[in-house]
Amino acid sequence: MSISFDESLTTNFDEAISREWLETNGLGGWASSTVAGAHTRRYHGLLVAATHPPVGRMVLLSKLDETIVVAGQRCELGCNRYPGAVHPRGFEYLRSFEKDLFPVFEYEAGGVRLRKTIAAVNGENTTLVLYEILTASSAFSFELRPFIAYRDYHSMAHANDAVRREADFKEGLFRVRPYEGVPELFIAIPGAAFEAQPDWYHNFEYAIEQYRGLDYREDLFTQGRFKLDLKAGDKLGVIISTNNPGRRDAFQLFVAEKRRREQLCEGPSSKDEFSKMLTLAADQFVVRRGENLRTLIAGYHWFSDWGRDTMIALPGICLVTGRFDDAKKILRAFAQSTSQGMLPNRFPDAGEQPEYNTVDATLWFFIAIYKYLYATGDESFVRDELLPILRDILSWHERGTRYNIHVEADGLLYAGESGVQLTWMDAKIGDWVVTPRQGKAVEINALWYNALMIFADVSRRFANDKEAAHFMQKAAQVKKRFIEVFWNEAGGYLYDYIDGDYCNSDLRPNQIFALSLPFALLEGEKAKQVLKIVEEKLYTPVGLRSLASDDPSYRAHYGGDQWSRDSAYHQGTVWSWLLGPLVSAILSVEGKAGKPRARRLMENLKPHLNQAGWGTISEIFDGEFPHTPRGCIAQAWSVAEVLRAYVEVIV
Repeated sequence: MSISFDESLTTNFDEAISREWLETNGLGGWASSTVAGAHTRRYHGLLVAATHPPVGRMVLLSKLDETIVVAGQRCELGCNRYPGAVHPRGFEYLRSFEKDLFPVFEYEAGGVRLRKTIAAVNGENTTLVLYEILTASSAFSFELRPFIAYRDYHSMAHANDAVRREADFKEGLFRVRPYEGVPELFIAIPGAAFEAQPDWYHNFEYAIEQYRGLDYREDLFTQGRFKLDLKAGDKLGVIISTNNPGRRDAFQLFVAEKRRREQLCEGPSSKDEFSKMLTLAADQFVVRRGENLRTLIAGYHWFSDWGRDTMIALPGICLVTGRFDDAKKILRAFAQSTSQGMLPNRFPDAGEQPEYNTVDATLWFFIAIYKYLYATGDESFVRDELLPILRDILSWHERGTRYNIHVEADGLLYAGESGVQLTWMDAKIGDWVVTPRQGKAVEINALWYNALMIFADVSRRFANDKEAAHFMQKAAQVKKRFIEVFWNEAGGYLYDYIDGDYCNSDLRPNQIFALSLPFALLEGEKAKQVLKIVEEKLYTPVGLRSLASDDPSYRAHYGGDQWSRDSAYHQGTVWSWLLGPLVSAILSVEGKAGKPRARRLMENLKPHLNQAGWGTISEIFDGEFPHTPRGCIAQAWSVAEVLRAYVEVIV
């Protein structure tokens, strides 16, 4: 499913700057910008390196702006936004943009037609930029100017006197370490000369940072420019890396990376063009954690790996796609980090100790293991490494663990204390928890029931019938009590959470998990009622609203400064990952008869793949038409759950 646009879009600045491309390297780093070439985020850059994979991310090389010089005429292909001006305006020379395996740009200027391809190399902090001269009326001079940022990816660079102004350049290899204690940058440009022109360029403006109410102006430094002569038919391969390229050839590296991606598209999840595109998108989230383990980045550009997101996304990213070894390494990585019966909520970007403020990541761990076992048949790994951990988790929950997480006398799971956010609706501004769901949350108890059923099922599989019977009995108690206390007779749906005598009747999508998980809690008429009201009140073409639009607390739009964004995050904002549970619920309630309708619901999302981050799925959307994409341009559980559900529907 190649996505392409011609110059009617690429030469329109507003259109070209609203589309972003993303290349990831399997370490947590990336290359990314807009189709126009002008950065709109502090996270954009040509080499954003993960210095301690998958974290420690730094924007090293921000840009590499090109200029074609023909008979004294300078045609600048770069594009930057400054206060009151866009300069240069290279997008006006951009004739087409295509995204299939890689982002590909075609420019035409000064009688030269040039194709540029950008590729991140999996497993290393390396970006390739490949140029092919398709046509040229005569030989011409080609210039490339590198702009370095050398900063943490959350911060901004500003002019200073500490930067090293000189770079080393010899035989086509540029190398610089602009500050003490930072990685060295290598740029290999075969056949080029280097002209030293050290200088700061001031006030690059990033529109999305401005919209978010943050510092939005940055200064970038350049040591000079590369120059070489080219003609029709020539090819130029540039390697940008934290490793010395030595004699490596950019085009050979590209061929190897291209083949790796082609093989992904030959896997079990690639049923049609839509699923192939999602399979490639899924690959972007699989990254190394240490030498021998794997994890999933929750979203680009700013998230690291989160326990909840990883466990929810694992089936779609690793199991549906046949990446069983990656799944095993991910499960092992998180199993090794359990503490007091809890999975980490997230691993901080600076590499500190994990944070454990989550009640559901641990329960989603059960779901991921269950699906892994039935997808792979890997009994020895589950029995020997994971089953003891699952047993310990259940024990901790029954006797009580952090954040007042404990099983109450009625068998339901209670979680929460004042000022702490533990469910996926986790926005917090200062001391204000925006969606306080302290108590017995509906999806948490659906997950708790599934954890008990899964442990019983796995125990029986491993011939521990006594233990299986024990947990089956506990699960039966949970199911009986769940239906008694969560059913909202007046509304015909499930309460969102219960705390003592208080029953919260906010109409939210959390209740869909009582239908969508491997072991459903609702059946018959009640299940049909829940499915009906969720579709009627919460469904949009790009996902489910986090709150019904007729609720007084509903927020139709997500945007502005951090307070405005966080206060809308789960108060009506649409989440695309919830399409997966919705489809699973349809199949659970309606069986095969629901497949055609489920497929139509999924296909409504297809136009989004050429909206924000091309070829991938955004984190969130506005609650109302036109459902503008917001948040991360590429979110792991969005891609994973849509891919998982889509493959289930079309098989």
